[in-house]
Amino acid sequence: SEGNERDADTAVKAARAALDGKWAGISPGDRARLMLKAADLMESKLDEFVQLETANCGKTLFESKVEIRLSIDVLRYYAGWATKFSGETLPSGPGAFLFTLREPVGVVAAITPWNFPLLLSMWKYGPALATGNTIVHKPASLTPMTALKFAEVIQAAGFPEGVFNVVPGPGSTVGSALVAHPGVDKIAFTGDSSTGKGIMKQC
Repeated sequence: SEGNERDADTAVKAARAALDGKWAGISPGDRARLMLKAADLMESKLDEFVQLETANCGKTLFESKVEIRLSIDVLRYYAGWATKFSGETLPSGPGAFLFTLREPVGVVAAITPWNFPLLLSMWKYGPALATGNTIVHKPASLTPMTALKFAEVIQAAGFPEGVFNVVPGPGSTVGSALVAHPGVDKIAFTGDSSTGKGIMKQC
């Protein structure tokens, strides 16, 4: 229920193994299908997610339902983008051509706040998964429940092991361990500006 530096390291290693393993061999179309399946599973568990989000942060059930529905919409939106990212062929000299190839950044560590626990997280999950990255998520210490539930959905949807990881715990331990970890390629952070400045210094 409260992770530590060792748990963060284990999660990053799992994300790296998935990135270099099964996830790398999955086509953009299959990534989209997995994401859409996860969105469908979320929708089938809508009431459970709503109850968890209300227990998480004290929103009314109505507010939680709006947030969860928006989260599902965001996941479906980015699933649609999975097949739309492409490189360019650029003009060059005779007998040659130049091209750009878009590749995943790598392991993305997502650190999110308490006020819209799942929706703000989905803004990070969606683009990262659509573009072939793997994720280690540190939710806000007080509101980890919907992130953990989403991890169950990811597993049930058939994502390869290690693509999506959640490590609950304090920013001072789990967050700092992720920011300082040499196996993390990108930090996606939403939260307090003073914490953001600290993250920038650590990076």
